[in-house]
Amino acid sequence: MREIELLLDSIDKVKNFVSITTKFDAGIDLASGRYTIDAKSIMGIFSINLSKPIRLRIHEGRENADDIINALSEYIKK
Repeated sequence: MREIELLLDSIDKVKNFVSITTKFDAGIDLASGRYTIDAKSIMGIFSINLSKPIRLRIHEGRENADDIINALSEYIKK
């Protein structure tokens, strides 16, 4: 499992993020505080606090985690 921090601070970012994550078969979760949700669920993402960075957890499947991270690079907190 790989983890990185993301910032999804606008509705457009969330829409585009979900569009990208749904292209991958690997399990991808977001964690905010005590809550963990499916990163492919737009409703789930809007149920967590997006004003702070959130943790992206990639459970590698057929895809390599590096490929997923590269696809999501614009959302990675720097």
